[in-house]
Amino acid sequence: MQAQERYNLGGVMLPQPFKIRRLGHFGLNVDDTQACLDFYCNTLGFRLSDPEDLALRHPDGAKLKEIGDTRLYFTRHGTDHHSFVFGDRRVFNAMGRGARLPDDVTVNQLTWQVGSLAEVSGGIDYFKQKDVPINRVGRDMPGSNWHVYPYDPEGHRNELYYGMEQIGWNNSSKPKDAHARGFRERPSLPQMPEHQEVDRLRENGVDLDSGHRPREVLPLQYDVDGILLARPFKIVRHGPVKLFCKDMAAMEHFYTRIMGLQVTEEVLFEGQRCVYLRCNSEHHSLALLPVSLRERLGLQSGSTTMSFGVQLGSYRQLRDAVAFLEQRGAPVFMLPAELSPGIEHSYHVRDSAGHAVQLYWTMEQVGWDGRPRPKRQPVNQPPAQWPETVDGQSDSYMGEPFLGPWA
Repeated sequence: MQAQERYNLGGVMLPQPFKIRRLGHFGLNVDDTQACLDFYCNTLGFRLSDPEDLALRHPDGAKLKEIGDTRLYFTRHGTDHHSFVFGDRRVFNAMGRGARLPDDVTVNQLTWQVGSLAEVSGGIDYFKQKDVPINRVGRDMPGSNWHVYPYDPEGHRNELYYGMEQIGWNNSSKPKDAHARGFRERPSLPQMPEHQEVDRLRENGVDLDSGHRPREVLPLQYDVDGILLARPFKIVRHGPVKLFCKDMAAMEHFYTRIMGLQVTEEVLFEGQRCVYLRCNSEHHSLALLPVSLRERLGLQSGSTTMSFGVQLGSYRQLRDAVAFLEQRGAPVFMLPAELSPGIEHSYHVRDSAGHAVQLYWTMEQVGWDGRPRPKRQPVNQPPAQWPETVDGQSDSYMGEPFLGPWA
């Protein structure tokens, strides 16, 4: 058997010329962007960082506007410019970006953060060497992230990226003048640092506070662990993503052997093998499940997205969120807890496009030996039957922390 090639990443030899650090952001193509805007921003609390009109930079922009909403909505839950993105499915297809996508792939992008621009550049050559189709390379604006977009075997568009715009205390994104540093081709190395770009904008008299600044539309009425918020909860982390797959072997090979994710656990559910993959210490950032389970679980046949997860700030917030969600027209429902190893208490709601969104409060962390915790009894009871408090575990509230104030 031929030995796998290894690459030098900062003096460490690894199987890929990049190392995925975390799930960076996730995106969906939908039929009703305004309904999704209301659900993800007003109900769940994502903030709109930038609405980007794709028609302004497309040669057939006027025709695109006749097809649907040409704006791409970049939203965030923390300081990253975006952690969740969505746009009009019809416009996406008309622009040719969905040419290789099966009809039931509603994923706009599945995005992974790496540690340097050199890793992105190395990934371009690596994917070409492995005959992995690439959608595009360069640097996107808004967001400022340098990237390469490879496709998985079933048409889900992945992205490796470095360098995400951070939105700070003034709640404003970069001004439009900063978008001139966008790239549509492979960048030469090295590139100037971000602070030099900002210095140039200031020298040219650009108003650095002129970027988009969202406004909260709901009243601030909930005392959430000492902070006055518009919802009785705060999203502190995004992911995992769960996908339905037609060829489990091909998909597992791509995400482990090509992308470098590690298998944490396998679950046999009604005779079907499901695989849970991690990129850091979290139990899983991505799960692959056979598409034959889609109908059995009562999820929409028009999407390979089983669910998109969001972590709330505490167990109490997870319990308190139920009444608010139902009041907002998003009643909770349960999927078999056996399909969420590493997550003890969770429930789901459906977005306006029918995608399942999983809400939970903590995820199991995997240590140096790479082994998950021994299997525990899954919690299949609805939230109304949950206890008021639960016993803490060694990894409760562990993993990627939320940086900065909640609001």
